[in-house]
Amino acid sequence: MVAAQSRRHGGKESFGDLQLLVFAWLWPNSHRRAVVECLRRCPHNIELPSGPETRMQEPLLTRIVDALADVPGLGAIALGGSRARGTAGAGSDYDIGLYIAPGAALDVTALRTAVRRLVGQSRPVELTEVGGWGPWIVGGGWLQIDGVKVDLLYRPIDAVDRVIDDCRSGQIEIDYQPGHPHGFVSAIWMGEVALCRVLHDPARRLAVLKTRCTPYPSRLAAAIIGRFQWEIAFSIENAALAVARGDRTHVAGCAYRALACAAQVLFARNARYLINEKAALAEAATLPLTVTDLMARVELIWQAIGSGALSAAIDGLRALETDLMRLTPRDAPD
Repeated sequence: MVAAQSRRHGGKESFGDLQLLVFAWLWPNSHRRAVVECLRRCPHNIELPSGPETRMQEPLLTRIVDALADVPGLGAIALGGSRARGTAGAGSDYDIGLYIAPGAALDVTALRTAVRRLVGQSRPVELTEVGGWGPWIVGGGWLQIDGVKVDLLYRPIDAVDRVIDDCRSGQIEIDYQPGHPHGFVSAIWMGEVALCRVLHDPARRLAVLKTRCTPYPSRLAAAIIGRFQWEIAFSIENAALAVARGDRTHVAGCAYRALACAAQVLFARNARYLINEKAALAEAATLPLTVTDLMARVELIWQAIGSGALSAAIDGLRALETDLMRLTPRDAPD
């Protein structure tokens, strides 16, 4: 059932689309035009519930949105990460995407002031400028609000729009990025939009972008498989060259790259967005189209590397790569 929310705007309550449409239908014709005009002009939001956590049940999210919504340059706010996907644990943090409006400059000074009201005057507020964390993470801050970890992440919505266009046409990039040991794949931005819960989007820009992320583009899948599948074997053979000299660090690094690439391929073959390397293989093991006993085999590979049995680790990686190459869509259950 669609939940029409109301939010504070300029000191007044601004009702959701569903409420306004109902009122417009019930009211006389003379009033109906005025309501439709209000619907066209006023900021309003409609949310779809996603699992047991909806915004109305999340006082913290309501506080965050109410505090940040009027920051100049901020076009939309979204909940991302495991809490948006419904896979969060008790200690999971809140990932809040702050989408910068097209052609606007985010007023970071005003944002700091708004955030200080959330965290309290006694706690430090450390927010980066836009671009402070590089071109892909962009910037943001790590907060503690009433003992809860909240991460703010900037995203320029016009750049996200262009990346979605690229992904839909089969073009992806991967760049070095601290915090992403495999690298930051540009398709992450598209996946974030696809999987997020929109909390505030008065101009409907984020809502429009979400419509372009479903279904998962076949050209994106082909681009990811083409980019990463060959690198699995390449990384394994690079690791094999280091076995003779006992270079466990190099073997481990190559093994990580091979396994990270395998996760990318499995997600793409299942038409799923991969937005973070963390726990990606564990999730890949649960997908309809996957490698048999994936996580048990990965654990044996890491145990072999840790114990110095490097040749055994290489054998395990090669066997896993062979089984991955044998996968075809018809192997997926109906």
